[in-house]
Amino acid sequence: MPTTPSSTPSSGAAYTHGYGAAVLDSHRARTAENSAAHLLPQLRNGQRLLDVGSGAGTITAGLARIVGPRNVTALEVGEEAAAFTRAELQRQGLAEVEVVVGDAQDLAFESDAFDVVHAHQVLQHLPRAVAALAEARRVTRPGGIVAVRDSDYEGFRWFPEAPGIDRWRELYLRAARANGGTPDAGRRLLAWAHEAGFEDVEPGASTWLHATPESRAAWAATCAGRLTAGPFADQLEREGWADAAERGAMAEDFRRWAANEDGWFALLHGEVIARA
Repeated sequence: MPTTPSSTPSSGAAYTHGYGAAVLDSHRARTAENSAAHLLPQLRNGQRLLDVGSGAGTITAGLARIVGPRNVTALEVGEEAAAFTRAELQRQGLAEVEVVVGDAQDLAFESDAFDVVHAHQVLQHLPRAVAALAEARRVTRPGGIVAVRDSDYEGFRWFPEAPGIDRWRELYLRAARANGGTPDAGRRLLAWAHEAGFEDVEPGASTWLHATPESRAAWAATCAGRLTAGPFADQLEREGWADAAERGAMAEDFRRWAANEDGWFALLHGEVIARA
């Protein structure tokens, strides 16, 4: 059985998004079906699964229903995030999932402890993404799989054009990199997996599309919300990169885009299934 981490190590990473309502509302819309479709055909009841960066817990819940909640360990970097995972799992009747705190770049688990390691939108935030993949490989039994999915912010595309959205991406890329992250991580996953020592790697890509009134409104709400409150907004203010007036104007451009019946926004993600 996995060895539970006993302390809260520092990952050396700053989470650009934070855990405000604008972030959590968006993350709670993520499910195993819409965010881990590349992994689902590989899963079977009884597999031991580690979900790295479990966050809002909704993806974890879907995975737990397939392999069995007693077989799942969810990992988060701090107690605040772990509490969100626990609350969601409790709400869905999956309290048997073990939720622990630890560092994805230095896992406190025995080697070969899991059949599957999963990480969704995690590596882009880590200063040592290859180390995290190497650790995932170490704790996965021979023949087991490591499944990773990450965004490529530079590959995002939208219509109609909007200067405020252009500026939002420019500032997000700057902030994420200043925090030690790699916001174009999606395109790098194959290379990172090879660097981490994997030889059998299946690469893939997928998208989320916001083009219905409901999905446009939800995407605009999360982007506008992050621009006006929370760690991202605070960082832009603190560094002098965008004041409240400019951030408000960017948020308004997102709302105008969402109200346009022709509005279209595609988010590119890279994926890998790597065998240990």
